[in-house]
Amino acid sequence: MPSPILYITTVLLLVASVPMYRYNKILFSIELTVACLVFVAVFLLSIKFHFHVWYAIKAAKKILTAEQEENLNKLGLSVAITGDSGDIVWCNNEFISKFSLKESPIGSSILPYIYPRTLRQLRSDRGTGIAPEGKEFTVYSLRKENYYLLYFFDDGHYKSIEREYHDRKIVIALISFDNKDEILRDASGGDESRITAEVERILREWSIEKMGGVFKSLSGGRYMLITDESHVEKAQKRRFEILDKVREIKAANNMRCTVSIGVGSGASDSIQSEEWAKKALDMSLGRGGDQVAVMRKGEQYDFYGGLSKGVEKQDKVKTRVIATTLTEHIVNSDKVFIMGHKNSDLDAVGAAIGMWAAVTKSYGKKARIIINRNQTLAKPLIELIENEEENKNIFVSSAEAYTEITSDTLLIIVDTHVPGYVESQDCLEKAEKTVVIDHHRMMVTHITDTLIFYHEPYASSASEMVAELIQYLDNVRINSMEASALLAGIMLDTKNFVLKTGVRTFEASAYLRRRGADTVVVKKLFANTLTLNKEKSILISNAEVYKGCAISCSSESSSETRIAAAQAADELLELQGVSASFVLFPIGNEINISGRSMGEVNVQVILEAFGGGGHLTMAGAQVKDESMEDVRTALLRVIDDRLSESTANIKD
Repeated sequence: MPSPILYITTVLLLVASVPMYRYNKILFSIELTVACLVFVAVFLLSIKFHFHVWYAIKAAKKILTAEQEENLNKLGLSVAITGDSGDIVWCNNEFISKFSLKESPIGSSILPYIYPRTLRQLRSDRGTGIAPEGKEFTVYSLRKENYYLLYFFDDGHYKSIEREYHDRKIVIALISFDNKDEILRDASGGDESRITAEVERILREWSIEKMGGVFKSLSGGRYMLITDESHVEKAQKRRFEILDKVREIKAANNMRCTVSIGVGSGASDSIQSEEWAKKALDMSLGRGGDQVAVMRKGEQYDFYGGLSKGVEKQDKVKTRVIATTLTEHIVNSDKVFIMGHKNSDLDAVGAAIGMWAAVTKSYGKKARIIINRNQTLAKPLIELIENEEENKNIFVSSAEAYTEITSDTLLIIVDTHVPGYVESQDCLEKAEKTVVIDHHRMMVTHITDTLIFYHEPYASSASEMVAELIQYLDNVRINSMEASALLAGIMLDTKNFVLKTGVRTFEASAYLRRRGADTVVVKKLFANTLTLNKEKSILISNAEVYKGCAISCSSESSSETRIAAAQAADELLELQGVSASFVLFPIGNEINISGRSMGEVNVQVILEAFGGGGHLTMAGAQVKDESMEDVRTALLRVIDDRLSESTANIKD
């Protein structure tokens, strides 16, 4: 139908042309001519539109017989017939009644009645929900020739019942006082009672007032909350502010309290919800604690919080238990293969060498390390180990290892727990016995069905975990070179004992020093070539600072780009006003991102948006089939969204 603006324009032109007759007859003639042309155009458009409506209605009547039209009018459902462009060519009386229309809508568009849905959505085979003026319908579409028969099913009452049923479904949440033992270890009796009582009071008030649930104290610093879906959804919108409230509680040693929460949402019953809550709590603790993990429908996770550093556990009971269990599996295997992650670094290779020494020297089992020599970042360490005659066959390619793996072979994976990041996915899939040793924050897509999943997100490195572990294995006596390999891995991930360093890190390093670790040899493993230093310098000089984050992009790729990018990301943190750094560089059809921070920004949370992972101060990600500019733009957007959330609340 012609727009009313055209009619108004025609009238204004006619009115404006009248005064011009006295002053300028030429201009008057032009304006009059234009006005007449507009009038003719509007008139022709109006005739065309009315003819279109008349033709559409006539065609619609050909589609419906008199009997069909009568039946549709008697039908209790609202029915409308529209053309391809969405214009209504016929509707029954129920449609007019349900939409409270004073006159027939024939000739008008269907769009106002289905807003904000589109015609494409409306013509879906599965039905489309609409809610005009608060009334809820599900629209089903049937195509007939060039027209669409639309059925509006008034199911608002049933949808209301469904929502009420969903909102009242029971949800179980399990809460863990993360660092209770660490906080209370040095607390006096009075302070211990005060802290525990304060944490429980805040959790209880939140559970009752904000979550409308039942709060129950369990043993070992664990609690249970029974609530419903509606309160969980509200808590998600508030981003679980309970984490901030608990974090405000400080002990005498100025350490802040933190809790982790696992929520089982969307379960069919309370038993299933509790099972999901346990998995969600394990995931929350595996990511470093101080966060909430909501497991939805048993397969998807939503995370909230995760701003603090992982709390170091000084109790080594777990390590001793893992060592005992690992011993049994090593003894019962025919051979052992060890591998790290793709593009293995000093930590992955150092941890693998440590495990290799433990297996071969303590149990006399055949053990080899799976490595890709063309992509490793630890070539100096590999060459150093192979210089000794007895270590010539320590490393093996993934293809060769694959042919030797049997049902009794034990595969030990170090420095990663994600299937897609391992050195060889084929070997992982073939091995029936798998052990994982890793320190990175838990990823949703982690390796399952393992004999042992030794995961400690507070540890500085996989090398630290292995150094602790081998002390509890039977009669392990690693030599100077193997101890140096483990120390190199620790120094790499702690940036020379600056980041993510705890008491146990120094204890493990002291053990390695006693076993003959040579700091001069380790220092030489970090030596750079002149080409690498030049490439690193270019990356640093090209960096830009955005909201306290230094971002640098490399347009070219070489054999040393990956190492240069990692080192550039480290050195960018030394700039004033920089709390995090990100270096982007291309490798094949991937854009790689190396992220670093001093602990004030959680780079893992930021790079998880790109499918990456790591931990609070060091993380990485790979983005396929995207341009450098697109990835950079996306990174800036994620920094905007996550920066305020990833600011860590670190103890003084």
